[in-house]
Amino acid sequence: MNTSASSECYISVDVETAGPNPSQYSLLTIGACTIRERPRTFYVELKPINEKMTSEAYATHRLDIKRLAERGVPPAKALANFEEWLKAEVPEGKKPVFISFNAAFDWMFVNDYFHRFLGHNPFGHSALDIKAFYMGLSGASWQETSMRYIAPRYLHDQQLTHHALRDALDQAEIFQKMLSEAQERANIKHETGD
Repeated sequence: MNTSASSECYISVDVETAGPNPSQYSLLTIGACTIRERPRTFYVELKPINEKMTSEAYATHRLDIKRLAERGVPPAKALANFEEWLKAEVPEGKKPVFISFNAAFDWMFVNDYFHRFLGHNPFGHSALDIKAFYMGLSGASWQETSMRYIAPRYLHDQQLTHHALRDALDQAEIFQKMLSEAQERANIKHETGD
């Protein structure tokens, strides 16, 4: 699993939203970073598409939807900026691979917004879930893939902050450590001939 020689470029992405689905609620922030020793970052706060927000979403991130309505970047511009950042950070000949902790949620919003506002998604159809990767790597059950189990092992027990950029950086650190662990196991298996 030599990531430097791979045709893929892993991008850690995290979002904060106004609710559980993009058909009814707004994507509020996007944080992203390259997965490398010195990550390059992207962050944007978006203008909401409506004023709806669940109390659960607000309790999680504490983002002020009225402030975002006044100061947020219009979604089409925010997604165009994200795509430009991807073009600048993904080396020629490599494909960006979306990486997230619980990718089903983050991917749902990012994919919807890219298609809705730009007509395409520069990630294509590739999203890799860190929780699922950990499940395969460790043999853990799905219930044992929460941050409660993963943070002590890979983040010195630090929990995610629900700030999209900080969480993207923490996810990148987790994923890098998991990749290293997977590579070590593959090398041992190769050396022993198993």
